[in-house]
Amino acid sequence: MSVKHNFQAAALREALRYIKRSPEQNIARLLNLLRPFARDPKHREIMHQAEEVWADPQNNWRRLTERALHQLAPRVAEKFVLNFFLNACLVGVPIGYAVAEEHQCSVPWAILMDPTTNCNLSCEGCWAGEYAPGAHLSFEELDSIIEQGKELGVYFYLYSGGEPLLRADDLLKLALKHSDAMFCAFTNATLVTPELAERLAEAGNIALAVSVEGFAEANDFRRGNGIYDRIVYAMDLLREAGVIFGFSTCYHSQNTAEVASEEFIDAMIDKGCLFGWYFTYMPLGKLARPELLVTPEQRQLMYERVREFRTAKDIFVIDFWNDGEYCQGCIAGGRRYLHVNAHGDVEPCAFIHYADSNIREKTLLGALKSPLFLQYRQHQPFNENHLRPCPLLDNPDILVAMVRESEAYSTQRADNEQVETVAEKCRKAAERWAPVADKLWQERDRERAESNAEQVI
Repeated sequence: MSVKHNFQAAALREALRYIKRSPEQNIARLLNLLRPFARDPKHREIMHQAEEVWADPQNNWRRLTERALHQLAPRVAEKFVLNFFLNACLVGVPIGYAVAEEHQCSVPWAILMDPTTNCNLSCEGCWAGEYAPGAHLSFEELDSIIEQGKELGVYFYLYSGGEPLLRADDLLKLALKHSDAMFCAFTNATLVTPELAERLAEAGNIALAVSVEGFAEANDFRRGNGIYDRIVYAMDLLREAGVIFGFSTCYHSQNTAEVASEEFIDAMIDKGCLFGWYFTYMPLGKLARPELLVTPEQRQLMYERVREFRTAKDIFVIDFWNDGEYCQGCIAGGRRYLHVNAHGDVEPCAFIHYADSNIREKTLLGALKSPLFLQYRQHQPFNENHLRPCPLLDNPDILVAMVRESEAYSTQRADNEQVETVAEKCRKAAERWAPVADKLWQERDRERAESNAEQVI
């Protein structure tokens, strides 16, 4: 980092401490300090929107900010502002653009890694269940990926698995070593103890995305009896310690109405969740249950409810598939993120179990320049309708073509599922969603046109 960056980071730290004493009056100071870093036009627009939000005391985003400042431990709030907003969003992104231009490849904003394939639960239909058990990325390998990523401008790292908290000691060591990066682990949270919660708060730069699929009955349907109660207990520990956490929900044909309900989102807010990630069920592997794929009506319900929550609730929620319109389609293949599984395979996405590179044989940049990742770069967006962004769930023939062209291999060592097989399981869902998505997209086009016309007037 440059001397200028270090000076501005120090200024931000002091501003944040000042702000926490009186957020209502002093938040504008933080926005003023961040503004010089916003060189990208998109970032400047975000800064402008943030200023407008703060001018309205009833705005739900302002309420979320105030709740976070009240709830988070001082070191956690400081690390989030410095590492996520400053390093990952403002400093890192221009570096990534420059590298992408120089090497003519995609450079991600975030990297998802699996420290282990092992898990202390056995959730039915888990997308990671088809990886061979017993695999691990060593501490040195995880550290190397982060070091290489930071050279590319990547300062945001996520963990999945398996259960990443089986490697909690290593994850904490990595967070302390890379104190300028932000980390987030997708976890079943059953291993969270009072001691671990305090260690996470002391590190400051690790958030947890707690897997939950509704209230007790719906959640325990796939995860096992009693797991919901253990999740609620873990959330209490994390909130009391001042750790950043949110929920991660897989919605499927049996739980969509519940996890899309106001009752559920309010319960997550009451527990202290600051964010929520919705993912839809994907039929990966020989034990997959295609009947758990959502119907078009259920996917539309999630589309509508997530947008309602974002305008009214003091929590940041996203839908991994239905929010394609905000990032112009699919974010995988290094365009915004990629996945390194516990065997070292560099996959375009956690839900695309094919690769042509392994981190033990190639550098991270080398993997980004591999045939499979270049296929992604060449074909993105996979559909002009960004509500149909996915090359598997929404456009299965495109995934088949990319895997064949790049001669990628299956990373599901438990069954080596062929791409044609998994594509066929998604084909009917893609066909049923297409007309619904096209109608929604046309409605969005009309709304955008009307909004633009009003601005001109």
